[in-house]
Amino acid sequence: MVAARGLARRVAGLTAVLRARNQGVHFARYASAPRSLHVLANGAQEISQTCAKIGATTVLNQRLRARSFAAAAALPSHQILPMPSLSPTMTEGSIGEWKMNVGDKVSAGDILCDIQTDKATMEMESMEDGYLARILIPAGDGMIAVGKPVAIIVDSAEDIAAFADFVASDDAPAAPTAAEPARVLAERPDLRATANQGTPLRTSRAPSNVEVAVVDPNSSMITVRDALNKAMEEEMTKDEKIFVMGEEVGEYQGAYKITRGLLQKFGPKRVYDTPITEAGFCGIGVGAGFSGLKPIVEFMTWNFAMQAIDQIINSAGKTLYMSSGTISCPIVFRGPNGAAAGVGAQHSQCFAAWYMSVPGLKVLAPYSAEDAKGLLKAAIRDPDPVIFLENELLYGQEFPMSEASQSDDFVVPIGKAKIERVGEDVTLIAFSKMVGFCLDAAEELAAEGVSAEVINLRTLRPLDKDAIIESVKKTSRVVVVEEGWPTCGVGSEICTIISEEAFDYLDAPPERVTGVDIPMPYAVNLEKAALPQIHDVVRVAKRACYRSV
Repeated sequence: MVAARGLARRVAGLTAVLRARNQGVHFARYASAPRSLHVLANGAQEISQTCAKIGATTVLNQRLRARSFAAAAALPSHQILPMPSLSPTMTEGSIGEWKMNVGDKVSAGDILCDIQTDKATMEMESMEDGYLARILIPAGDGMIAVGKPVAIIVDSAEDIAAFADFVASDDAPAAPTAAEPARVLAERPDLRATANQGTPLRTSRAPSNVEVAVVDPNSSMITVRDALNKAMEEEMTKDEKIFVMGEEVGEYQGAYKITRGLLQKFGPKRVYDTPITEAGFCGIGVGAGFSGLKPIVEFMTWNFAMQAIDQIINSAGKTLYMSSGTISCPIVFRGPNGAAAGVGAQHSQCFAAWYMSVPGLKVLAPYSAEDAKGLLKAAIRDPDPVIFLENELLYGQEFPMSEASQSDDFVVPIGKAKIERVGEDVTLIAFSKMVGFCLDAAEELAAEGVSAEVINLRTLRPLDKDAIIESVKKTSRVVVVEEGWPTCGVGSEICTIISEEAFDYLDAPPERVTGVDIPMPYAVNLEKAALPQIHDVVRVAKRACYRSV
């Protein structure tokens, strides 16, 4: 609990945080934010919804009022405990049994009650020390909405009597409207304030000479999952030196069924199920690459590859240079990268910028089924280590594949971007899942008279600078979209390249739309607020074109 004498210290600390972060409070920055601020964040749906709409100072005031820190309430310092959200989809629950009685001393970690949902029975823990002053919702009192007050904890036993007749108010203050989303989870470059600017003169235009998407009338709809599977099957059929290894790639057919059928076709000597030890099996894979084999190493998620970062960077990535070009490592590291859905901070990170910064690696990030098949085949044939960043949410998505792309010889060249949509007014640059967001945003922009060109990077290292520069020369405006963090991100590098090599062609500053600069929240609504959405791309593209937003 927050003692009265500690309140001033906590508020002062929060003031310093707010002063340092003008754009909002980072509830997930547990190292710096006062603990009292995020006690309610895990469970209060109305708090998280409010956080997505209003400014940090307003949220702070509401939180303080909800916790009754203000002396104006004529009550001792206390904590109102809401019904927590114990899963991403939980909206209500019932209290099965209270484990504590009014007057009991409570320590952090003590079980207060059992909460029953339609899926399971879970426990509600106390976050801090104090005394249980009042139970607002009795056990067995039906379903209770997430965020509704259920109990009160106070600092000392002498304060319990003051809450004998306390009734919690469910009335939430109305959220003020804002010209632009003022998310509490801010620190996103696309959410910065922009002064009212006039429409500048258009500069010169240059013709585009990069690959442009063309729809083949004879194309077939293929999922990204099947395209990846086909690429490995075709290459393994042609070259006996290629083998696959990773957790559950064989008997289980792959965690995401990307390796489905490969064990049955090629046998256990070429499809290896490994123990759960990324550092171990990556080391084996790198050694196999040094010896002349061509391993494909699957990570269940690229988040787990952090266990093997030394093998990937120091062994696979640097040995060719350190051996004066005599020892190469033809190896592919592949698996899902970036955010999925409801898997939390440790399973949602985008590693594109990390690996993109490492000399000695090639980094690929496919969007469509054609990208997936053509780029994976190119990666397998490449003599150097390749980082292959897939997206879990794209595995089941179908894309048209031309007859040519379904042949055994189809390969997408590494280092070559693709114009998915031709436009004249603004360039939208993205990779992986965000390409689809940009295409959807381009449709919305077209309805408002803005012609957007969409570039699918496909390769992040080496980056296709020519495609980027040529498009910027044509449109004079650019928005880079990525799910990763803004600091030192893919968008940062691209905006720098444009500023250095195409500055004279710009009619507006390069813009970025990125993920929020925090670890990924677990709650569904906060997760959505932390990731770029289509309306973010539309808003920033209009801003780049000096349209009203």
